[in-house]
Amino acid sequence: MKVGTDGVLLGAWAAQGEEYQKILKTLDVGVGSGLISLMLAQRFPDIQVTGIDIDEPSVYQAKENVGASPFKERISIHKQDFREINSYSNKYDLIVSNPPFYSERTLSGDIARDTARHNCFLSFDTLVGNAVKLLTDNGLFSVVIPYGEARGFISTCASHKLYLKRRMDVRPSEKKTFRRTLLEFGRTACATITTTLILNALDGSRTDEYTQLTKDFYL
Repeated sequence: MKVGTDGVLLGAWAAQGEEYQKILKTLDVGVGSGLISLMLAQRFPDIQVTGIDIDEPSVYQAKENVGASPFKERISIHKQDFREINSYSNKYDLIVSNPPFYSERTLSGDIARDTARHNCFLSFDTLVGNAVKLLTDNGLFSVVIPYGEARGFISTCASHKLYLKRRMDVRPSEKKTFRRTLLEFGRTACATITTTLILNALDGSRTDEYTQLTKDFYL
C-alpha cells in the first residue's frame, strides 16, 4: 500500500490548532509506508511517533523511508498486531489510523493487500476499543474512513466514550458524491466542527482548499 490521498489528507488534517502544537507521543496504527508518521513528524517538531503494522514488508518499507528522512530520530516502527495489544501502560496524545474498511466479500486472495484493506482483519470495534485504552485524558483519535461508514463509526466511538470533535467530508469533485470522511474524537463531549472538502476543480486541478491543506507536503 503506497502513498494515497487518504493518508495525505489525514496526515495534514489531524490535530489542527495551536492547542495541539505540544503533542508529544503519537501512535500510527497500520503505518504502511510511513507516510502519516512522516507528515506528523514534519508538522510537530517535538513529536515522538510509534508506527505499527501487522505486515512485515510494510514495516520494512516504513523503516526504510523513515531512515532516509530528517525525522528518523523521532519515529520508531514496529511489527505489531493491534488486535493483540497486551499492555496499555504507554499512553498517547494522538492516535491516527487509516484503517482497513472493505468487507470480507471483496477479498482478493492477496494476504498482504487484504490485511491492509479489509476490516475482517481489524474491526472498527477492536480499533476503537484498544485506542481508547491507549489515549491520554486529553488525547485525540483521528481516522479516515469511507463516507458511508461514518455514522456507524461515530456510534462505535460513543459506545466507548469517545466523542466527535471534528469532521471533514471529502468528495473528489463537485460532480461526484462524498467518498471519504475524516473524524477526530476526544474523551469530552463537545460541539462538533464539521467541514467539507472538494479535491479537484472541474478542470482536474486541485482546489484552493485542498492545495492549502496539503501545501507543505506536495512537491
